[in-house]
Amino acid sequence: MTTTNNISPDADQLAFSATDRRPGATVWLTGLPSAGKSTIARALADRLRAEGHRVELLDGDELRTHLTADLGFSRSDRDTNVQRVGFVARLLARNGIIVLVPVIAPYAAARAKVRSEHDADGTTFVEVHVATPLELCAERDVKGLYAKQRAGELSGLTGVDDPYEIPHSPELRLDTQDLTVDESATRVYAALAARGIA
Repeated sequence: MTTTNNISPDADQLAFSATDRRPGATVWLTGLPSAGKSTIARALADRLRAEGHRVELLDGDELRTHLTADLGFSRSDRDTNVQRVGFVARLLARNGIIVLVPVIAPYAAARAKVRSEHDADGTTFVEVHVATPLELCAERDVKGLYAKQRAGELSGLTGVDDPYEIPHSPELRLDTQDLTVDESATRVYAALAARGIA
């Protein structure tokens, strides 16, 4: 006599399975220092998590402390920083996580390489240019970088005495001087929804 175990998954298991099948993506928010990249990413992360999405936020400052503490701010080191962050983001995204990456990434070639690696994996990459004008970034000066640069205490500040190469064809450009944080986050959310991610 054989016994068949008919085990029905409970609601929590079903919910997890549905969530687990959701596609991931890397959302790369690039822009000048104090453009609002991290603030927008945090607002978007809160909304996505509230809807049950698995989300990771790879903050540039935290990564500089833990993942890329050995790097400086030469062009080579900045490119290496972007490649390491892009690699981690891609690993997470291809496993169904929405990865928000508010990192300056000033050079177009480095961003293009990260995109091409995502494309090779078939992993969605959404570039968002947080296009806050330099004057407004300097006015906000969240970390005091612009003040230090003006005082001669800092050199190599992106957008001032080190180049920032503006994305020519991002999936989304946010003119944040005309948008609130919530409006900006909503536009990124809509871009993800249009791609079947959110």
